[in-house]
Amino acid sequence: MIRLAIILMGFETMRRQWRLLAVLAGAWLALGLAIMLDAADGVTVVVTETFGYLLVAEGLTALVVTAGLGRRRGRFFLARALVMLTLGLLIVDLPWRNDIANSLLFGIAFLLDGAIRLIAASFVRYPRWRTVAAVALVEIGLAVLAFTSWPISYTKTVPFCIGVALFLSGFTFFRLALGLRGLPPRPGSWPLLARSRWLPPPHDPSAFAGQEAPEFLFVRVWTPVGAAGEVRPRPMFDRYIAAVDRNGVVSTGHAALECGPDVYISHYPAVEIDRNLGEFSRVVRADAANDVPGRFQPSYEHEAANWCEADAVVKFRRFNAAKLRAVWAAYRMDNTYNLTNRNCSVAVAVALEAALEGVLGTDKVWRRFLQLLVNPDLWLAAVLRERAEAMTWTPGLVLDYARALRRVVHPAGVHWPMRVQNMLREHRRVRAEEKAALAA
Repeated sequence: MIRLAIILMGFETMRRQWRLLAVLAGAWLALGLAIMLDAADGVTVVVTETFGYLLVAEGLTALVVTAGLGRRRGRFFLARALVMLTLGLLIVDLPWRNDIANSLLFGIAFLLDGAIRLIAASFVRYPRWRTVAAVALVEIGLAVLAFTSWPISYTKTVPFCIGVALFLSGFTFFRLALGLRGLPPRPGSWPLLARSRWLPPPHDPSAFAGQEAPEFLFVRVWTPVGAAGEVRPRPMFDRYIAAVDRNGVVSTGHAALECGPDVYISHYPAVEIDRNLGEFSRVVRADAANDVPGRFQPSYEHEAANWCEADAVVKFRRFNAAKLRAVWAAYRMDNTYNLTNRNCSVAVAVALEAALEGVLGTDKVWRRFLQLLVNPDLWLAAVLRERAEAMTWTPGLVLDYARALRRVVHPAGVHWPMRVQNMLREHRRVRAEEKAALAA
């Protein structure tokens, strides 16, 4: 979340604030460590109960939103709202004390998340898979602690887990602050962005500053369900991983980014990859053996004419065209395609972040920075980004990521009742798109 806030505020803006960021990160680390060591029971109680009440509030809000959804799509959001509400009530010990239940729920959550990370890391084997596997093992270790009363009693399990989360996020925060300190002032040197395994250092944006800036930027997504046609419905898997039609052919969908007549980012294998179920487990390995020559589509019109129209579009009005062109010029120097390591969704996610770098910069740095940190849409975008970094970017993740970032960059500017109505309208629109895709 902090990394995203820094990107939206702009590296140059936040570079000047690195000292204060480092101080805040140090305080964050100290708070997490204090809770882990149970140095101050008062702090432990306040932080734990605050976390619980935040979950209760989010669960109640989600219930209100779910009330207007359709039956099929509403079930998932209703279950999510009830889980958050139940977990929040358990943490704040309402209506009775629930130490053992809290420990078991946290243990299950850590175990499931750690297992998913470990399976994805060992299965896909992208360059950072060992780091992600180590994080997964830590989560599984925390799950074991939560399931047992030794060496931490059930009454301390939740505070300890919250303390670990604060400590680890504070450590990441501190590393970001130090990274900003070492950020070269020369435009185009963006190590926080360029250290990605998918992107070489971008060119100098000033070389593209004189070119015409388009009015809109479009993220276009062909979801796996929309691209596959008639499928056996599996909502979460179909949306975020792949869809399988009745002939056993796997569709991962597609993503592209369009900005004016000169930027169309659509990375595709030069020769179609065999996507039958029998071969799919082999080609998802992110090693060099699965690297193939790629090609870049010339335009959306060409792609739609030779395939089909995208079934989802996200439009941005605020972006930096020069930075987008700089990153795209660097990315297209290498056309290598890898289904999980350097694919269409990777190209779009990296380019979108480059285009949005600094769009929310302002003279009131800390006021805007704190506003971003309490923005639920930024939380959602950060969760999606973290999940993509733990596995890989997929069209479904890119679509939800772009929508969350759009709500951050283009806030509605209306009161909460209207925001709830807008959220309901958005969910209904997505539901209609899914129905249309299934009926096609």
